Amino acid sequence: MPANVNPEETAVFIQEEIRAFVRNSPLNRMPDSNDDFIFDQPLVQFADGDDPIFNEYKTIIDPSHITPREALSKTYEKNPEDLSTHLSVTSWILPITAKTRESNRPQKDIPSRPWAYTRWYGEKFNEALRAHVVKIITNKGYLATAPFLQTYFKTMENEKGSLSNWSERHIAYAAGLGTFSLSDGFITERGIAHRCGSVVTDMPLPASPRTAETPYSNCLSYVNNECGDCISRCPAGAITEQGHDKVKCRKYMYDEIAYIKQEYGVDVQGCGLCQTKVPCEFRNPVERLKV
Repeated sequence: MPANVNPEETAVFIQEEIRAFVRNSPLNRMPDSNDDFIFDQPLVQFADGDDPIFNEYKTIIDPSHITPREALSKTYEKNPEDLSTHLSVTSWILPITAKTRESNRPQKDIPSRPWAYTRWYGEKFNEALRAHVVKIITNKGYLATAPFLQTYFKTMENEKGSLSNWSERHIAYAAGLGTFSLSDGFITERGIAHRCGSVVTDMPLPASPRTAETPYSNCLSYVNNECGDCISRCPAGAITEQGHDKVKCRKYMYDEIAYIKQEYGVDVQGCGLCQTKVPCEFRNPVERLKV
């Protein structure tokens, strides 16, 4: 492993590399428009790879949810104890552009075409970004992996609905990028309309603080019960004051609007209505309560 590394300088290097990739990659463009961006400039923060919260996720999410140390050891076929004593996780948020969000606000049953493109082509870009971050880190002589891209990444179902063994939203929470919402989304300082990604490495990076008092501190419904706009926005009736019914949501996606895959020429569907035309669409709405 390279020596004499300044973690703060390394963090700036990683942040700038990610921002540059978002600015310059042709993959971050809508496929049938005037070269419109899919995502705005990202938020990038870091987590301690051995933060106890990653073990807590085995209880909160599922026992199959892997820790950063498990992810890196699986990728390189090493024993976890043979890895560096300090691991880091880089987590980023890719905010969806205002133009795309505006196109989805009038929708009542299905997503707008730009929103559907963001869900499909935007995640393709996100995959490329993950691979890029791994490459720039390994080129520096460190180990790095994007669990989402590995063969051990998997999605599954339980009685509560779908889940994966590496939740990008929960990784973002560990890195202090935001908190969860009534609709199961993730509210950052740039709002809930975004995609997120992450990379695990043994490169020394400073952990960003988690300043939220609770895992729901950015959601008005939990803070003072004054919102609930996502409830009325959900065409599936999958969001109530008790939270998000992932089974009902998924059923709507696959039974009711499966046709948009053919209509829009994408291979995945997701309406995103609960992420637009709501107070948390592009900001943390709780911040205004602090003024």
